[in-house]
Amino acid sequence: MRYASYFVKLMLLLVQVKVKRRGDDKKYIAKVLARGVECDLALLSVENEEFWRGTEALHFGRLPCLQDSVTVVGYPLGGDTISVTKGVVSRIEVTPYAHGTSDLLGIQIDAAINPGNSGGPAFNDQGECIGVAFQVYRSDEAENIGYVIPTTVVSHFLNDYQKNGKYTGFPCLGVLLQKLENPALRESLKVPSSEGVLVRRVEPTAPASSVLRKGDVIVSFDGIAVGCEATVPFRSTERIAFRYLTSQKYAGDIAQLGIIRDGNSMKVQTILQPRKHLVPFHVEGGQPSYLIVAGLVFTPLTEPFIEEECEDTLGLKLLAKARYSLATFEGEEIVIVSQVLAHEVNIGYEHMGNQQVMKLNGTTIKNIHHLAHLVDTCKDKFLTFEFEDDFLVVLHREEADAASSDILKEHAIPSIRSSDLSEPYAEANNNEIQKTSEDFGESPVTNFEMGIDCLLWA
Repeated sequence: MRYASYFVKLMLLLVQVKVKRRGDDKKYIAKVLARGVECDLALLSVENEEFWRGTEALHFGRLPCLQDSVTVVGYPLGGDTISVTKGVVSRIEVTPYAHGTSDLLGIQIDAAINPGNSGGPAFNDQGECIGVAFQVYRSDEAENIGYVIPTTVVSHFLNDYQKNGKYTGFPCLGVLLQKLENPALRESLKVPSSEGVLVRRVEPTAPASSVLRKGDVIVSFDGIAVGCEATVPFRSTERIAFRYLTSQKYAGDIAQLGIIRDGNSMKVQTILQPRKHLVPFHVEGGQPSYLIVAGLVFTPLTEPFIEEECEDTLGLKLLAKARYSLATFEGEEIVIVSQVLAHEVNIGYEHMGNQQVMKLNGTTIKNIHHLAHLVDTCKDKFLTFEFEDDFLVVLHREEADAASSDILKEHAIPSIRSSDLSEPYAEANNNEIQKTSEDFGESPVTNFEMGIDCLLWA
């Protein structure tokens, strides 16, 4: 069953973490204090004092320069003992983090990095840790391209946890930018010099949506000038992507933006927060939310679900929403029926799968928790679900309730809903933006899917 396979896999992602010291056969239980999915880092704690006896802390070194020597330590493929590889720093720039689908500062090195190296430290010639190995670029046209998470990103992760008692993430502006290299484009926007980037789109859920609008030109960030290629000064003689500045901030920090609007220069302030993806790239806590109503299995659309189902089974319209649509209010989700567990109560609907539910008894569905609340509080004779393209599912409410125990027993499912949906539903005071089912954005929601250098999410 697709349903059983998907949920069992996600529920078993993380059961227990054990660590051991080099040269010691004993394994110790570690507790996960924080997971920084977007920066590919985790903070572990070992309570057994024996584990720490005789250990020495690593010292963080400065951000290296090009051609500085780097040594990577880890346990890659090819053996069970520790491995050491050596190389030099090839490049330092804002880099896509494949696991976290984010763009953060990264160090490119030519030292060999293979599966098993991830999480291993990288050292400079002074024995200082300059980062953590985490990914490699593989291609028939390239060789020896590995990446290290620099200590600046590691420190941000640790400081975030220390400051908030949990990991809150890397903030962003939530705007889609376009470079302003073309002189005619700058002249039409009344930009007097070779500076600034054009705001093409603002996320409705981003705080910046209250101060920025389409057509604005951002020329500075906290007093730092932004170039027409969407770069800012970096160290003494280098430049780096504008996104680097936002990644140095913490959730809740305030940024001052210098903008040009209709030829007029002005200053605006905005709070920076992590992005709110309409389709999450990861499932928090490991267990996905689900709700079963008369055998119809409802769940939010997530990237792990898309990966499990394979894109060709979802339909172009649903994939377009996942790739191009932005959340229009806090907590919005795309809720779908992943499949139907066959029973006489749902005759005629048993072949449904991967279809978005839009309304229940005329009320627009905001998220999976809202749907559970509507089902629980319904007093009508029928449960009328409206799906994409006006497809209707009508169920007798009392018959649907009575069939639940038989369906759960037949399919060996412990509960009709995930534990998170047992909590009382709190109606958020959201400023919702009305949109139609065809209201897709004109650009993908991440830089990964663009393939166009002049369009950049900040």
